[in-house]
Amino acid sequence: MRAEAESLNEQITASVSLLRRHLDWDAAVRRLEELNARSEDPSLWNDAAEAGRVMRERGRLAGQVDGVRKLERDVEDALGLIELAEAEGDEDTIKAALADLEGLAAEAKRLEIESLLSGEADANDAYLEVNAGAGGTEAQDWAEMLLRMYVRWAEKRGYKVTVTERSDGEQAGVKSATIQVNGANAYGWLKTETGVHRLVRISPFDAAARRQTSFASVYVFPVIDDKIEVEINPADLKTDTFRASGAGGQHVNKTESGVRFTHIPTGIVVASTQDRSQHRNRAIAMEMLKARLYELELRKREAISDAVEAGKTDIGWGHQIRSYVLQPYQMVKDLRTSVEKGNPDAVLDGDLDEFMAAALAQRVGATRSEASAAAR
Repeated sequence: MRAEAESLNEQITASVSLLRRHLDWDAAVRRLEELNARSEDPSLWNDAAEAGRVMRERGRLAGQVDGVRKLERDVEDALGLIELAEAEGDEDTIKAALADLEGLAAEAKRLEIESLLSGEADANDAYLEVNAGAGGTEAQDWAEMLLRMYVRWAEKRGYKVTVTERSDGEQAGVKSATIQVNGANAYGWLKTETGVHRLVRISPFDAAARRQTSFASVYVFPVIDDKIEVEINPADLKTDTFRASGAGGQHVNKTESGVRFTHIPTGIVVASTQDRSQHRNRAIAMEMLKARLYELELRKREAISDAVEAGKTDIGWGHQIRSYVLQPYQMVKDLRTSVEKGNPDAVLDGDLDEFMAAALAQRVGATRSEASAAAR
């Protein structure tokens, strides 16, 4: 028992040491003190946008610093409890404290990976766009399954989800859909999901019950705030209006409230059917376009824009990042990190943290084994 406790303590200590280094601990604590002082200054609230920025940064830093401090306290309490229980020969208490330590080791790994979310827009909210590949109803049904998967993942994290655009398939599923995910580090976590996702299953739409392979693409880009300026030449835009479909009553089918922008130089297309007002949908679509252009610039800086664009334009073999096999066996495998899970139902119900953590760790140069343990 003592050896197991010491091993877990060593794992947690190593993670906390990395956490402190990633956060630049002393600087993070000083910055948090500065932000706490600013938040108590009444004049800050004269500028709502600046106040919002300060409070978001304060919340993010407080979560990280307080998370480390609480982790250290909880580990100390668990070790102290084990020591007392051993002296009294209380095996049940020892087992319970060891289980607490195992949970704290997993939490330490999760915080360690989350501390790597230091990219320029990682803390921002995110847009997530799903597009069905070739294959008609099969691919459109798969696109809707992916959409549900990400909505469930976001809900489990306490994030808010808003459907910005949705184009339904003729029989089932969606041709395309875009959601906005609001929550701390939403873009930082979701950005690793960009790419083509492949499904293998017995088709529910095939009377002969044959096995089918379907593809759908996912594209993630950050919501940008007012302080980030993205200039768009009106001459570079093609604007279309159309009748929205889906929820919203008779109004959506009678007026051209939907707005679609095509950015001619890049080929980026965005659309909004979120609101019943064409004016509001125009504003939402413009926000999305600016976000897409900003994200494209971030990708170029990371020197991976070409790979992303290739994955977007050819939704099929050779570009997939993850395979979801339901038949003849059950397995979800990430082709970038080799992380596998044998329970596709759980994954399709939003159990994605292990895949995201591994991809994020790989992206910043950490080992896959560290990442795989982060969400357990």
